[in-house]
Formats: sequence, structure tokens, C-alpha cells
Amino acid sequence: MPKARAGVLIECDPSIKAIIMKIDREQQHRIVMEEIDDEHVLIQNDKHDELKELLKNALKDTVREAEDSSESD
Repeated sequence: MPKARAGVLIECDPSIKAIIMKIDREQQHRIVMEEIDDEHVLIQNDKHDELKELLKNALKDTVREAEDSSESD
């Protein structure tokens, strides 16, 4: 018998989806329930706020690295 689980559909750019998938791997696959396509991911309902915080931190680090590399030009 199939089991239903609550989830949140996330729509994002492929680059953001790649970061989400990296975060999911680092979290031992506790966040993402299903990869739909290049721009959609279904995540566990109770992990939405956690993912937002982890993604915010990952993007902050990415932007900081990009700024550092452009200053050396």
C-alpha cells in the first residue's frame, strides 16, 4: 500500500538546484524527497525552514568567494 508524505515543491534555477542537491548530500539525503526536473525539487515539509537557512549560508559563502576573486583582477 502506498504511503503519502507531505512535501514542498521548490521551483528554482538549475544552479540553485545544484546547491540544494549538494546540501542534501551533506545532510545524508534527509531533505530532498524527489528530483522532478532541472528546475523543480520536492523536499520534506518539515525541512523547508532548515533548507532556507542552509541555502542562505551557502549563497553567502558563494557570493563572498566571487567578490574575493573579482578584487584580484
